[in-house]
Amino acid sequence: MSGKILVVDDEKHIRMLYQEELEGEGYVVAVSDGEDDILALLEKHAPDVVVLDIKLGGNRSGLDLLQEIRGKDQSIPVILSTAYDSFQHDLKSIAADYYVVKSVDLGELKSKVAQAMAKALAGAS
Repeated sequence: MSGKILVVDDEKHIRMLYQEELEGEGYVVAVSDGEDDILALLEKHAPDVVVLDIKLGGNRSGLDLLQEIRGKDQSIPVILSTAYDSFQHDLKSIAADYYVVKSVDLGELKSKVAQAMAKALAGAS
């Protein structure tokens, strides 16, 4: 299955790991450290799925970026990725389609990406 994924994470090693692993699954992957304008990234890369870190550097929050994404596009599947599972209870996080706690085992992430991609591609047809 192919498709385009945008990974937004402030940690370079996470971006590189996700990119390598997801490209290994056959996806086209674009990455951002969260500093870029999220709407410009969506326009430029036209991803089918977004993997979004909740805690970005500085004052930036993935939950705020999620709200921006939802303001522009309700249909694109968004997977929130974080090291902290307490964010599952944040009301802003309910706008996400999926939620993954960061782990050395990327099985859960890959599973959620496959589910999100199937949803995105089904909605596009």
